[in-house]
Amino acid sequence: MSDPLIFDRDAGIERLLAIMAALRDPDTGCPWDIEQDYRSIAPYTIEEAYEVADAIERGAWGELHGELGDLLLQVVYHAQMASEDGHFGFADVVRAVSDKMVDRHPHVFGDESREKSAEQQTRDWEAAKAKERGKAGVLDGVALGLPALLRALKLQNRAARVGFDWPSSDQVLDKIAEEMAELRAETDPARQAEEFGDLLFAMANLARHMEIDPEAALRAANDKFTRRFRAIEAALATRGKRPEDSDLAEMDALWDAAKAAERHKTA
Repeated sequence: MSDPLIFDRDAGIERLLAIMAALRDPDTGCPWDIEQDYRSIAPYTIEEAYEVADAIERGAWGELHGELGDLLLQVVYHAQMASEDGHFGFADVVRAVSDKMVDRHPHVFGDESREKSAEQQTRDWEAAKAKERGKAGVLDGVALGLPALLRALKLQNRAARVGFDWPSSDQVLDKIAEEMAELRAETDPARQAEEFGDLLFAMANLARHMEIDPEAALRAANDKFTRRFRAIEAALATRGKRPEDSDLAEMDALWDAAKAAERHKTA
């Protein structure tokens, strides 16, 4: 490869665009990269976004710039394929998002007052998005590819904006109790799966009413479970045992001990 731009470490985004074009060159590019399409790359795009979120969650600031670079590569990858197909190029992506940011921030780039709360600005943002959707249905445009929990929240928020919502979290809790009873009473496996989905949907609605981020809450629960189970493994190791050598009663007691130790540290 003789293009000096590709080896210029100070060339910025133009270097990355040149690298991506070279990787996709049908004659001299990378066979794997040439074979990819939008659908095959989309899972990597989602994965890289989660890795960015993970680095932020862990406070791994030394890793974040690399994870952001990996995410940027996904944008460049899709734009390169779109350019090859004659749909649009990277410059169109940049222009579109820049225009959107200017249009949706008249209190910064226009003559509207900046004296608005963050909540009012969020409402204005959603109103601008609704105007752009025009006559589309209330739930149109909520991406099918979103994680199911996030999509549930977005669907519920859209419905709530037109008045289709429980007035308080008390009614949502009643709905959860109803869904739990229906799940407990169901014996057909297919219907059980449906009832379980209804219960999860209601739980997402409760999180929305309580202004809890359900993804963050579940991540915290995952971390807590991981931390306490590792404490069980460590305690068993001091007894010369592994989890498979133990039983539920012993491990449950060690779990309670790990839980008590955590509470003592935070007391």
